[in-house]
Amino acid sequence: MNDNKGFLGPEDYAEPRCLLCDEPYGVTPEVKAVPQQRIIEKMNDYMSRRDYAGAERHLLYWLEEAKLGHDKGGELMIRNELVGHFRKTSEKEKAFESAKEALRLVDELDFDGTVSSGTTYINVATAYNAFGENEKSIELFKKALNAYENNNTSPELLGGLYNNMALTYVALGEYQNAYPLYEKALKVMEKVEGGVLEQAITYLNIADALEAENGIEKVENKVFDLVDRAYDCLNDKNVKRDGYYAFVCEKCAPSFSYYGYFAAAKELNERAESIYERD
Repeated sequence: MNDNKGFLGPEDYAEPRCLLCDEPYGVTPEVKAVPQQRIIEKMNDYMSRRDYAGAERHLLYWLEEAKLGHDKGGELMIRNELVGHFRKTSEKEKAFESAKEALRLVDELDFDGTVSSGTTYINVATAYNAFGENEKSIELFKKALNAYENNNTSPELLGGLYNNMALTYVALGEYQNAYPLYEKALKVMEKVEGGVLEQAITYLNIADALEAENGIEKVENKVFDLVDRAYDCLNDKNVKRDGYYAFVCEKCAPSFSYYGYFAAAKELNERAESIYERD
């Protein structure tokens, strides 16, 4: 990652190489791989500063470089990032277009059933869920579940899958399918360093599901206990106070406000803002 955070990178000023300068007919093009790790690190840098325009410019630049370099794996990674980016910026058509291309690349690369395909299915399913396409979403989550659980996938990836899949079941009103997945998410994130942040999100998601299914009057004590647990997770002294911590605080704050924890919500927003200003 470029430590000089204010400096320009090539994506800020350079045009991608000529798209018309193709290889001669019959010649297998040489693959020129894009630097995936550096792309992700720079993307994280943009997001830690909430520079969404810079993040999009960065990804689109490297997308063209991946195409020109015939780097299908790199293109798939960037398409996945674009799906998530456009979901966060609420740009439905752009998110769905990148989702379509990501799924096409999974087929073209014959990745179905691999961890890479599972990650793509989750990204696309999460976008579908965000824009109300829950039936499409749950089918992709099922494919991701098959890919992840058959490949001894890392706990943090499994935790994200369980959590997001449960959210879609809640949106469909299938609460009986959601709760076991939330419990799996809590359990698996115990094995992950910093996993308490994901647990905080899960506790709040369970609270929302209980309220939606039963009404707050019937489950008030359970809901408030879950909100308290989430707050304890966010106050864990062992968690690194970085850009991701700020993102989670900002994401959780509205839930605390909704359940009447106004002081906690205000504090979480202030923590996030101080981290963004510092970084």
